Amino acid sequence: MYLKEILNSYGDKKIKMYIDMDGVIADYDVGKPGNFDKKRPLYTSIDKLKEISFMDNVSIYILSITRKDIGIYEKNIWLDKYMPFIDKNNRFILSKEKESKSSSELKVDFLKNIKREDEVIILIDDDPLILKSVMDNVNDIVLLKDTVLVD
Repeated sequence: MYLKEILNSYGDKKIKMYIDMDGVIADYDVGKPGNFDKKRPLYTSIDKLKEISFMDNVSIYILSITRKDIGIYEKNIWLDKYMPFIDKNNRFILSKEKESKSSSELKVDFLKNIKREDEVIILIDDDPLILKSVMDNVNDIVLLKDTVLVD
C-alpha cells in the first residue's frame, strides 16, 4: 500500500494524520447538503485507515468542515457507525454556521494552531483549493491527496 510506504519512510517518528471526511471516507453528494449520517461509506479508504490505525507511531484524526452545526452531530453518528476506531477526542468537525470563513480558512487556522512537538503532521484531503491554501499558509505539513487511500 502506497500510504504505508510513505508512513514507513518516517521510521519510528510520531505521525499525526488528519483525514477529511467528505469525498475521502464518505461519498460526497454534490448538491445534497445535510443528512451526513446517511452518506455512503468509502470502504476502501476506511479499511486502509483501520489497518494504519494499528501502527504504533501513527495517530489518526478527523478534520472536517460542515455548513451547519447539526452536521457535527451527524458526522459523529456516521463515524461511530463506520469508523468507531477513531477516538472521539480525535475528531475535529468545524462548523461554518457561525463563522464568516471559508473551509480553507477554517482548516488553515486549525492546522496552524496544532501543538507541535517532534512529529510529522499529515493532511489527507480531496479538495485542491484546501490543499493549496494549506500549502501556501502552513509550512510544516505533509499534504496528500485522497488518492493515496485508493491504491
